[in-house]
Amino acid sequence: MSALTQVVRSGVGRRRVQTIVIGLVVMIAVTSAVLGGSLMVASHGPFDRAFKQQQGAHLTAQFNAGTVTEAQLAASASAAGVAASAGPFATAQFALAGPGGNPVPPLNIVGRADAGGTVDRVVIVDGRWATGPGEIVLATGDGLRLPPKVIGQQWKVTDAPGSPSVTVVGTARSVSQTGDAWTTPEQLAAWTGADGPRTYQMLYRFTAAETAEQVQTGRTAVEATIPAGAVASAQSWLDVRREATGDTVLLVPFLIAFGVLGVVMAVLIIGNVVAGAVSTATRRIGILKALGFTPAQVVRTYVVQALIPATVGAVLGAVAGNLLTLPILAQTNRIYGTNDSGVALWVDAVVVGGALAMVAVTALAASARAGRLRSVDALAVGRTPRPGRGQWAARLTGRLPISRPVTLGLAHPFARPVRTISIVAAIAFGAAAVTFAVGLGTSLNRVQEVEDIADVQVGMAHHFEAGGPPPGPQRPQPLDDPAAIEKVIAAQAGTGGYMGVARSEITAVGITGKLDAVGVTGPDSARYYKMVSGSWLSGPGQIIVSTPFLTAAGKEVGDSIVLTDDGVDITVKIVGEVFNVDNDGMQVVTDIATLRQAEPELAPMTYYVTTRSGTDAGSYAQALSTALTSLSADANPLNHEPDEMIIIINALTGLLSLMLMVVAGLGVMNTVVLETRERVHDLGVHKALGMSPRQTTAMVIASVVVTGLVGGAAGTAVGVLLQRTVITEMASSVGFRLPDSVLDVYSSAELLFFGLAGLVIAVVGALLPAGWAAKTRVAVALRTE
Repeated sequence: MSALTQVVRSGVGRRRVQTIVIGLVVMIAVTSAVLGGSLMVASHGPFDRAFKQQQGAHLTAQFNAGTVTEAQLAASASAAGVAASAGPFATAQFALAGPGGNPVPPLNIVGRADAGGTVDRVVIVDGRWATGPGEIVLATGDGLRLPPKVIGQQWKVTDAPGSPSVTVVGTARSVSQTGDAWTTPEQLAAWTGADGPRTYQMLYRFTAAETAEQVQTGRTAVEATIPAGAVASAQSWLDVRREATGDTVLLVPFLIAFGVLGVVMAVLIIGNVVAGAVSTATRRIGILKALGFTPAQVVRTYVVQALIPATVGAVLGAVAGNLLTLPILAQTNRIYGTNDSGVALWVDAVVVGGALAMVAVTALAASARAGRLRSVDALAVGRTPRPGRGQWAARLTGRLPISRPVTLGLAHPFARPVRTISIVAAIAFGAAAVTFAVGLGTSLNRVQEVEDIADVQVGMAHHFEAGGPPPGPQRPQPLDDPAAIEKVIAAQAGTGGYMGVARSEITAVGITGKLDAVGVTGPDSARYYKMVSGSWLSGPGQIIVSTPFLTAAGKEVGDSIVLTDDGVDITVKIVGEVFNVDNDGMQVVTDIATLRQAEPELAPMTYYVTTRSGTDAGSYAQALSTALTSLSADANPLNHEPDEMIIIINALTGLLSLMLMVVAGLGVMNTVVLETRERVHDLGVHKALGMSPRQTTAMVIASVVVTGLVGGAAGTAVGVLLQRTVITEMASSVGFRLPDSVLDVYSSAELLFFGLAGLVIAVVGALLPAGWAAKTRVAVALRTE
């Protein structure tokens, strides 16, 4: 065994705390990097992967059963450009009632014998496929509010002959969103009765479908093979893709932010650990050089001493990162119906290689100076810090009316300013991680709250849309007597507020294509939208729009624009910018009186109701439905379940924040261990002069108070800035600006708490070495040089 190898082994064995800290820091850094990298890879195009795995439909077409035959639809599969097809499947819309008689918005039910096929392979999420009479499979997603443990529940098909019962045998997900529920073809035929199927569904995959023009070309070719007017509706996969991929955009800036935090903190702490190991071994380096070690050998010794635990930590971190990726990615697999394992070997290789390279470079930089020291200088300096450092701090703290051991501890960080700065930075990043995590989670939850303000939706009986306010893509029928309905809503016990909504299609000067216009009425319409800038509507002739509309039109709040509704030009003023993601932000909200200039008979189609605090939305909806029966209207509770992607981000936020806090605590512990070992002789003198173990502990803990407070304050400021930057980037990546209520989420008390988090990290990290210092015997300390 060479002398160099013996020195390396001795160094790794003797410096156990430093060895363990380097291994743990690298392990946690690699774990977070592998986790973040794997999820970034998985979040890149999950819909596209699911679409490919499940052979999604490029075009989902509904045909009027009375104008086309099944044979004609089957023949349409030979149209030019059609690569594969599935169907025809009989479809019909039915209203259902869940357990307890709770009404469910009408579902588009497809008669389909199995979940497989050449197009749109439906993924079973839970349970099984419907194979016999009286069985149904429900689609999962945002459209239908499924109760817990839905499998095995008995539902009723309320508008089928005899209101038959049906058993929910499974839940499934279609990447092409081809149905709200599925049953056997025979069962659907029994529900539709002698009238037969109401519509047929055909699913097509085209040889070219990357652009809207290519999808339209394929649709035109299909329509040319069937009777004119047979197409009832058609949905392009590009529209489904645009809606589905909006959530995944959130992950990228979030993961980048945490990745940068983890890498920077790892660099700081590893550099601090290695630099501390070198500085505390200056005398040993002098001895090695006196024995004939060259500067290059000295440098190589300390680089290898750092790489040994780093390699072990990197391997363990890669394994841990992959293991943590699996359950989190299982959630995204459930959302999109994919079957990705989450393990990307190239990500592991890049992260592990990068971490070890980072350790090597950091150790090289820290040990290069020691390698250049002359033997006589290293032997003379030993562990002694430069004379005079921190004396001004010692004199200043000595005047404080507190015990001397505490003042000695408070002054100590100023004796080694470079090391103190590095540990302040580590604590700051730990505090920043906590601040950022809480702020990001709160912001995302407030975005969800903006979309979930209303509790109940009122519309014509059996014509409900499934989403929350503002209205979704379905077109409900106008209500027969809106004024009477408003009176019933206002009189219903538990009503907190309501908004009526009428919808129309318009065009706007400077914007290509048709836009969705929402005409609002009611005393509380302003509460259903969150303003970014400007003011709410104060009368007709005004509109509020979102950032994408302003960008597309080249307008600002305060400008005027001409809208065209049913051939009538209406000049309106943009009075406010609102956070509204409907129709990708291209929706216009105005007073219903504005649209009545072109459509005098326009009436509300839907009412959104907010219940008072403590009111059960389900019970309220049932009671309101009963009161609205004579007006041919009905009420349904809206889905307020947390968005699955927000749940994933909140879980990641907590996990990664915990990792960064542990890394920060390890850095503090290592630094205090170094400081304590360097001052072991001083500790012996203090204890010989009468310092008790409790006072020794207080002195060591006091030595991290200043760094903890400074690091906590700096970290809180960085965390707030990071939260605003990341959440703003999340919104701007999809073309939106956010209201202040989503950005400004911290209270004064919370900021104070986060600032003190740095002190908590510092104190917890110092507890172990403080206990070791308190137990050190005087004789051992005094004979230690």
